[in-house]
Amino acid sequence: MSSSLALYTKYRPKTFEEVIGQEQTIKTLLGAIKAGSIGHAYLFSGSRGTGKTSIARIFARAIGAHDDDIYEIDAASNRGIDDIRALRDAVHTVPMHSQYKVYIIDEAHMLSREAFPALLKTLEEPPKHVVFILATTDEGKIPETIVSRCQSFRFEKPSQATLKVMVERVIKQEGYTLEPASADLIALLGDGSFRDTYGILQKVIASSAGKKISQQEVESATGAPDSRIVNSFLRAVVARDVETGLSTLAKAVEQGVEEKVFLDLLLRKMRAVMMFRFVAGSANRLAEDFPTEDMTLIEDLAKNATHTLTSKELAEFLRAYESVRVAKVPGLSLELVLLRISGK
Repeated sequence: MSSSLALYTKYRPKTFEEVIGQEQTIKTLLGAIKAGSIGHAYLFSGSRGTGKTSIARIFARAIGAHDDDIYEIDAASNRGIDDIRALRDAVHTVPMHSQYKVYIIDEAHMLSREAFPALLKTLEEPPKHVVFILATTDEGKIPETIVSRCQSFRFEKPSQATLKVMVERVIKQEGYTLEPASADLIALLGDGSFRDTYGILQKVIASSAGKKISQQEVESATGAPDSRIVNSFLRAVVARDVETGLSTLAKAVEQGVEEKVFLDLLLRKMRAVMMFRFVAGSANRLAEDFPTEDMTLIEDLAKNATHTLTSKELAEFLRAYESVRVAKVPGLSLELVLLRISGK
């Protein structure tokens, strides 16, 4: 790798122009800056790795806050009432180099029950030079009294297509080449998180033998099965072909495939079949997320009146997630589901 920095740190956006996704949030924030209408408190909520703290930093700098006047607080480790009281005292000191002091409170929902009222007092009567940005992955745990005093922005998970573009861009900048199907796989396993996708990509690069990364290397580094193995198992599920299904699973286990990853890929394809079958106009959208070979299978299963999927199979494999976490024997959870839906 061309740098010892973690990819997530190295490629973290520094300006609004570098941000991928969250267009509506950025548009609104830029509009407020242009109008000179800066609020005193913002709430950024959304799942992990969607860019909340990165955009918080960008916004802080965009309103003119010097780095010395931007304070990041991890609420998971600074969650007590004494921490917030210290913060409440600190906000009254004027900025060192800027018009604003910006406090970014990450994982704000982790503040203690006693700490929230102390924070509320500051939000009710904030100094004019202070801006708070609360970032959280669990907005439901933030008291309504706090939420009501913030301008709220919901950060959506990036699509697989967006993550794939990011993977292809970074892999090129790092001087490597990657097959499109491998970029698809990394984006899928990133599960809607920029941070997780960067982490997976870094693992893939670290384990590569050269600058040209094969799909086999990606599958080995991520614990993912060959797409053809998943497709074979899916066909067996639809056909109630226990023998083929069990032999396919045995092959996956032999290759060291992680059962959860196998389920991730399987459920995603099963859902795609259902979407293709019942949601008009979904084919083009699905084609953005699946390579041609997979789309051929998805379309065939969706249109085949004799052998297709029902909600029963999907529900059974969803329930398998619970047992995957505790199963002592690799592959057993999937084998049992296959036997149940086949009436064995």
